[in-house]
Amino acid sequence: MAGWLKADWPAPAGVVAGTSLRSGGVSGGPYDSLNLGAHVGDSAGCVEENRRRFLETCKVPAEPVWLSQVHGIRVIVDPPHAAVAPEADAILVRGAGKACAVLTADCLPVLFTSQDGDEVAAAHAGWRGLLNGVLEATVAAMTAPPGRILAWFGPAISQPSFEVGPELHDQFCDRDPAAALHFARNARGRWQADLYGLARQRLEAAGLRQVFGGGLCTYADRQRFFSYRRDGECGRMCSFVFRNPP
Repeated sequence: MAGWLKADWPAPAGVVAGTSLRSGGVSGGPYDSLNLGAHVGDSAGCVEENRRRFLETCKVPAEPVWLSQVHGIRVIVDPPHAAVAPEADAILVRGAGKACAVLTADCLPVLFTSQDGDEVAAAHAGWRGLLNGVLEATVAAMTAPPGRILAWFGPAISQPSFEVGPELHDQFCDRDPAAALHFARNARGRWQADLYGLARQRLEAAGLRQVFGGGLCTYADRQRFFSYRRDGECGRMCSFVFRNPP
């Protein structure tokens, strides 16, 4: 069976969310074994079988629209399935029986649901998207007010493993001086960045008060997670959310 981690948040009845693990698939080599990314060099047949296993194990009611993620802030709403994956870094669907999904291997996946479960969304928040506002754009695309939205952080690279240069530190702090709280200078004169802390700060500033998850590290946990920074060539996990039909 495909391995997966269930989201630990008080989602409304019928909303299912979580993140795939790297175990339970058929891929070999650096994609071992449940790689769900079709863009990383793995064989198409292996990815197709891995996705089939993932959808079956997690009881996803319909295959999600797989995005072509470009580290931007575009949010697509209720997209149709198409031969070419749409370029976007967040997806929002309304109603039951439709799933949202984003792929990651160190970047931060953030899942959303309205308190009534009528809207669910997923966002891919690497540092570029986080800096430029992909989370705020996702919240703005939802009709529920921020105070009635829940968010969950899937596994991402943690602060002790995420060294960045002064230019990234300065870009965040220029946008919001309070971002400095989420950087720690290391012995090399560079910075350790806390994606979880930066994302939580952004969501709270956008009006969310119900933010859950965080604390896992894709880089440190080789057994469960892919990590691009650790391995370079590697697979991708999928973070997903959907609402079951009544």
